[in-house]
Amino acid sequence: MKKLKDILFGTSIVSVVGTTDQQISTLTFDSRTVELDSCFIAIKGLQVDGHQFIDKAIDLGASAIICEVVPQPREGVTYIQVANSSAALAVMASNYYDQPSRDLKLIGITGTNGKTTIASLLYELFTGAGFGVGLLSTIKVMVGMKEFKSTHTTADSITINKYLRAMCDAGMEFCFMEVSSHGIDQSRTDGLAFYGGVFTNLTHDHLDYHKSFAQYRDVKKRFFDQLGAKAFALTNIDDKNGSLMLQNTKAKTYTYALKSFADYNAKQLEHHLGGQLLKIQGKEVWTKLIGSFNAYNILAIYAVSELLGMDELELLQGISKLESVSGRFEYMVSKSNITAIVDYAHTPDALENVLDTIGEIRTKNEQLITVVGCGGDRDKEKRPLMGALAAAKSDIAIFTNDNPRSEDPELILEAMEAGVSAEHTRKVLVIADRKQAIKTAVQMAKSNDMILVAGKGHETYQEINGERHPFDDFKLLSEFLNPLK
Repeated sequence: MKKLKDILFGTSIVSVVGTTDQQISTLTFDSRTVELDSCFIAIKGLQVDGHQFIDKAIDLGASAIICEVVPQPREGVTYIQVANSSAALAVMASNYYDQPSRDLKLIGITGTNGKTTIASLLYELFTGAGFGVGLLSTIKVMVGMKEFKSTHTTADSITINKYLRAMCDAGMEFCFMEVSSHGIDQSRTDGLAFYGGVFTNLTHDHLDYHKSFAQYRDVKKRFFDQLGAKAFALTNIDDKNGSLMLQNTKAKTYTYALKSFADYNAKQLEHHLGGQLLKIQGKEVWTKLIGSFNAYNILAIYAVSELLGMDELELLQGISKLESVSGRFEYMVSKSNITAIVDYAHTPDALENVLDTIGEIRTKNEQLITVVGCGGDRDKEKRPLMGALAAAKSDIAIFTNDNPRSEDPELILEAMEAGVSAEHTRKVLVIADRKQAIKTAVQMAKSNDMILVAGKGHETYQEINGERHPFDDFKLLSEFLNPLK
């Protein structure tokens, strides 16, 4: 229990009806979870406006309401009017959990691609070095060695602060956190004291939400604008938007690159299916992660670790032990020597990176079969781009369902087909059923061929018309391929 006035500290209040001296049992923005003496925050969401549920929250026991528009007051209830309920929630959640982000070193990783890999491998690296570490990622939440299910790339403010408090109570020293553009735009990261921020890259994604690339870029920049003077900001200077991220930040700035002069540089010396040899800051290190996109990821991991004070020898040894993150260029080899790769690539840039990496490690005698789809209710502009890439850079491209959600799968597939040039149409098959598409790819593959199943990666479900059905690309490939143990 905490006093409402203490929870409200630092929020931008427009008006108050009632007292702020009462004790609050819980914070919630979901009326279904209201308890006696809860504080209910009415959030204007994309589909639902929480203001419609204020009366229901009061009926269930809420004694305080945070809102942007004050309704007809009810006796015994305090109404706090704020300009932005989401921003208020973020600050209040931090206060409710005693500002846990200030009690550990919280590192936020943002960008279109690479967030999950960098955050997850930093967690593995620092855990292996004996530190107490937390992780907030798309794949999972870790409080030390205790695992929790993740539902969003960047969770809501209450959930974030709840886990951060659990990390502090468990003695964690570091937390590595994925920061999505949605999370930034919806103020979920407001009120957090980041020790450092990392920018990976910016490519075509989420334009169904942000409406324009400029808006998407500026939301990412806002994360760095909000960093404090004691924090560090690390950016990929090879990305054309890398320097922009640092323009207005108060944080101490650092850069990393493969192609440009930077504070942290790396060079690819060798690369094979089993890994690549990198030279980082003049020191050679072998990593099991392949591709130039992973060279950037490893370099970012090196830079963050060095900025956090890890010994260089321990750091390089740790990097050499890191394994691929679930669903990120995760591969298996069958008894007939067919290599199958599962990757989360769901943007044109990510798909191109994976296809180019496969192109670098295979010979012309090997056939590449790519199985790929695009998600429904998401950025429609990337569908023809992904169709074009898959067809141009594969010997056979099988277009299939991803997570169609509420959209007609056939229309999604038609949009992908529309991007394929005439010279590549003969290489394209359309098989809407994803299981059948993967099975067909396996049946078509011969010894030494390669199969890429892209788009869903670590996901263990397929979302169709609001329902999630069990579906795991990697498990299906294992069933069909009979891989080597």
